[in-house]
Amino acid sequence: MDRMTHARMLRIRRTPGATVLLFLTDRCPVGCAHCSVDSRPDGPRPGGTALLAQIVDRLCADPALTTVGVSGGEPFVERRALTLAAERITAAGKDLVVYTSGVWAGAGGTPRWIHDVLERCRCIYLSTDAHHEAAAGPGRFVRAAQAVASHGLPLVVQVVDEEGALARARELLHAAFGDAWPQHAEVVPTRGLPHGRGAGVYRPADRTAGRDLGRCTEAATPVVRYDGRVTACCNETVLMGGGPAGLRRECADGDEVGAAVTGFRAAPLYRALGAVGGGGLTAHPAFADLADRRFTGICGLCWEMTRRAPTLGDDPLLRALGFWGRGEPA
Repeated sequence: MDRMTHARMLRIRRTPGATVLLFLTDRCPVGCAHCSVDSRPDGPRPGGTALLAQIVDRLCADPALTTVGVSGGEPFVERRALTLAAERITAAGKDLVVYTSGVWAGAGGTPRWIHDVLERCRCIYLSTDAHHEAAAGPGRFVRAAQAVASHGLPLVVQVVDEEGALARARELLHAAFGDAWPQHAEVVPTRGLPHGRGAGVYRPADRTAGRDLGRCTEAATPVVRYDGRVTACCNETVLMGGGPAGLRRECADGDEVGAAVTGFRAAPLYRALGAVGGGGLTAHPAFADLADRRFTGICGLCWEMTRRAPTLGDDPLLRALGFWGRGEPA
């Protein structure tokens, strides 16, 4: 079986229909100052597993889906929910990828149930940076990395690329594995996001003309929240209830979740944003005035296009643009 590298995961995420992200909980005990979803130790969480089981079962029945990512919050604070999801996702033949802070790796050892979950994963994304280390200390990261490696799992270390952060991550990996650390882990730089508590730490990007904005690489990956909320992409503000209502569906059961995921995948606007990009879409007459308007990123342009999309109906030009460059028939 091929090793699940970060590059391979990106290819999967950019393949329409191949993956979803399951947002398992709003709880997280770390309390990082830059948290983009404002997760807290007392944050909302699944009230039980009945709805979650329906959601997971519906995702498992999706023949196009190959990979399910699980995030939060901190998914490992939800023993019952994460265990249920991991068992059913992998029993259905889907690949499981979990995103974590490693806060579960205490000095007293990693609980057996966590090892059972790790055994089912294809890859672990582990975050560290100055904010994580200030809240949780370096020891938990080192122990978490070693626990992941004990299962032969690829480890992708995500680091907010601030001064000295990448070098510090490599230093911690060296503490975990010595000179052999590149055999166990790859370090991937990320940027801090001005969402949630991160809005008080990072400023939005400089504004760019709509015509100069490229493809949205996340438009092919819906997010399913534990309470039945489904969003077209992973924008944190949308997931938390902000932005255009057209980017969210509030679902009461697994069937509604499945319909929402399928609907977002098939939506011509989001397919086109992933195919020709935001700048390319400003050539459409309905969006032509957005070519010169300036946005802080593709999300702002997408939000404005989403607000206009209902007036277009089943627009053949937009539908055709959604298949541009994908090698699929329109």
